[in-house]
Amino acid sequence: MKKLIPGLVIGALVLSSTAVAAQGGNTLSAVQERGQVVCGVNGGLPGMSVLNEESGVFEGMDADYCRAIAAAVLGDPEAVQYTPLTADQRATAIQGGEVDVIFRNTTHTLSRDTAWGDFGPTILYDGQGLMVPTELGITELTELDGASICVTSGTTTELNLADQMSFLGVEYTPVVAAEIDTVYGQYEEGRCDAVTSDKSQLLGRRSSFADPDAHTILAATISKEPLGPVTAHGDANWADIVRWVVFATITAEELGIDSTNVDSFAGGDNPAVARFLGEDGGYGQALGISDDFTVQVIKAVGNYGEIYDRSFGPETALNLGREGTLNALWTEGGLMYSPPFR
Repeated sequence: MKKLIPGLVIGALVLSSTAVAAQGGNTLSAVQERGQVVCGVNGGLPGMSVLNEESGVFEGMDADYCRAIAAAVLGDPEAVQYTPLTADQRATAIQGGEVDVIFRNTTHTLSRDTAWGDFGPTILYDGQGLMVPTELGITELTELDGASICVTSGTTTELNLADQMSFLGVEYTPVVAAEIDTVYGQYEEGRCDAVTSDKSQLLGRRSSFADPDAHTILAATISKEPLGPVTAHGDANWADIVRWVVFATITAEELGIDSTNVDSFAGGDNPAVARFLGEDGGYGQALGISDDFTVQVIKAVGNYGEIYDRSFGPETALNLGREGTLNALWTEGGLMYSPPFR
């Protein structure tokens, strides 16, 4: 196992006494004893989780939620060991206890929910698309008849592509690879005519190309891709913690609470805010963590809107608008919705 920076593990997954999730159903105790959350991530996907080479810090929505879990259960958002996983490694990593939680642009499906582990709330509603060289002039999927398409193995992306092209009667040749860098490297080298993945991923990878405008993401969306965290089966308490940390970021945005003003809400008259901040109700204790875990989370990573804007907003290279999309709050026509803190 080679460590490049503190909190980062590259290469094969390694079981050890200090970096293994509890397999006996008490992950919280294992995390607290270890002093770190072992978080499975992509590690190479702008917007979701990517290492900033200058700062040595992981950035993106998935990385922020890893920090949020650490803030909630350890009081330290930097107490995270990021473990990059290929798509094929995700199931064995969570089932075998190599990681405590997966935040790795992972689509929630029935088969994964039953076989892999417990899925938490959706943190990004996405959909699969295709990217092609702009010079080809392709605008419709049917124009890809006879094309070669790069795709990551072990993903819903691979299956969705086969379904859609079969439905349309389009013949294509899949160019399959397990590593995301290999997939996009093959595309950039011209070894395939198109590449397919979640649209957020296509935007993220295109932003890293030397000439992003030389590549076009087609308008067609061929699937539903609700992306969220995964925890191992058999530990309901840990699954609840992950679930309510995500809900905390959504509720904070609903209440107008963010990383800059959370302290100003303390001791107020709004009973819903008091419950959320842990001033009333003892809801953190019910999870086995501090009643003010929500405050720790919001101070560390902000509310959902802050996380989204930092990862995909107008100040980023991705510039993926949220208004009018499924990722808007339910009060603004989206699907981002949290059950009540009570």
